[in-house]
Amino acid sequence: MATTGAIDLLDFRPMRSVDISQWLATTDWANWTRTAMTGDASARSYERLVGPRNQSVILMDAPPETCGSQSRFVEIAKHLSSLGLKAPDILDWDDLKGFLILSDLGQTDFAQHLIHTPNDEKQLYTKTVDVLQIIQSAPPPNGLIQMTPDVGADMIGLAFEWAATDQSPDLTAEITTGIRSLLHRVDPNPNCLSLRDFHAENLIWRPQERGTSRIGLLDFQDAFITHPAYDLASFLRDARRDVDPNLLDTMLVQLAGDTHEVSDFRRAFHVMAVQRNLRILGIFNRLAKQDGKAGYLNLIPRVWSHLLSDLDTPDLADLAPLITRAFGAKEI
Repeated sequence: MATTGAIDLLDFRPMRSVDISQWLATTDWANWTRTAMTGDASARSYERLVGPRNQSVILMDAPPETCGSQSRFVEIAKHLSSLGLKAPDILDWDDLKGFLILSDLGQTDFAQHLIHTPNDEKQLYTKTVDVLQIIQSAPPPNGLIQMTPDVGADMIGLAFEWAATDQSPDLTAEITTGIRSLLHRVDPNPNCLSLRDFHAENLIWRPQERGTSRIGLLDFQDAFITHPAYDLASFLRDARRDVDPNLLDTMLVQLAGDTHEVSDFRRAFHVMAVQRNLRILGIFNRLAKQDGKAGYLNLIPRVWSHLLSDLDTPDLADLAPLITRAFGAKEI
């Protein structure tokens, strides 16, 4: 996630718009109509470019000063395509300037589709777990960050910095140690590719296609190596929409398959969900307080509800009162 302040971004965007126009003038999309799209929680922004025959592509603007190189995004996109999955094709790329032209996978994400057809939820979610199984069946690309127990425990530091009401060092250390211990128990040596921000707004529904091509994959530049239940936790514990809680048992059995014991998989799911949502508490509070993106505060009650649900499991019973003490007074 980017840490650029809101004032800096307001100063920066007009300059980027000029740079984009100059760069597009050298490409095949120079005279296409540009329409701004909803961005993500980082400094990246997007535009849909529409051509004379109503064909379209996506422009990603990823300022190198805040987003770094997009080489990892390109690498993961190619990896997913090699597995027969539908990631954007990279049509043009200027890494020094931070501009990419991507194939347009469609305009309707899962969240939008399910607003109008909520009865499709089980179908879409089941098919998406099929996609996760394909991702997890292949060796991940080299060089990705591995969420070891130490790394996973360090990642929740944002929560104490930005979201905790009780920031006493002893309480912070006790919760961090508890998370580290749980991660050691469920996944001491992670080896599975996770797309990480795996939720309904990053999945495009393409009903006109067949098989796994019906699901378009977006926003995977932060992919890393962790437990196979991590993306399932991201998917089912979605900060942006309510998911039918009855799907959890079905999805756990489906994703565990013949490779994992369902009981072990369930334990890992709850641990990964708590680790992830503690970090999200920190990220959302930072985006609101530092970057002026107050809308993220509206998502925090749902994140807290997810935390309480996953803390209400036997393996997390000792950690639950500590987390409630550190964060609960503010979030409840």
